[in-house]
Amino acid sequence: MRVVRLRFAYATLVGLVVAGIVHIAAVLAIPVLSDADAASRARASESLEHPQTVYTVATGDDPSPPEAWLPIPDPAVAVGVCAYDLADGPMRVSARTGPLALSLAAHGRRGAFYAVTDQAAVRGALDLVILTRAQYDEALAEDDENEPSRDVRIVAPEGRGFVVVRVLAGLPSQRPAANAAVQAVSCTTDSPADEPPAKGAKR
Repeated sequence: MRVVRLRFAYATLVGLVVAGIVHIAAVLAIPVLSDADAASRARASESLEHPQTVYTVATGDDPSPPEAWLPIPDPAVAVGVCAYDLADGPMRVSARTGPLALSLAAHGRRGAFYAVTDQAAVRGALDLVILTRAQYDEALAEDDENEPSRDVRIVAPEGRGFVVVRVLAGLPSQRPAANAAVQAVSCTTDSPADEPPAKGAKR
């Protein structure tokens, strides 16, 4: 009788351990397997030169903003995303600053890994460049010592991700401008074809 009880207890314990392992593995696999997570939904914007709208601030002309699929901490903040694939080249996000507060946050599968606000702008321009380690080293090697780059360069932990653009409308009258400011941000891929030819090189 005691042997039967021990076997039953052992089988129950093994079952609980296996169930726990399966549960943990399923939870950890959700971001990778899901087609509706933020990274997957943002990929639709990889071919766009301006942010994909995620949330527009409600205005008198448009009182019903589209459904947001990123956390919106403040209904007065317009939000857009630019996805990137560094296999195509470094990702450049360029914004002109103005009276409205603007921020850029770079995200990977594991969450945000860098954020910057318009306070880091130089002469009203903010250029965030996301690169792989090899692309970063190459960019440093090509820098002109007499004219240092004003780009904010960030080495991404992964080859694919997205940048979230947020613009705050502090007043109701600023809401249309906030929506427009998100769309005014430029999202482009820096490729060798975009770089100026070296001195003496033929076009």
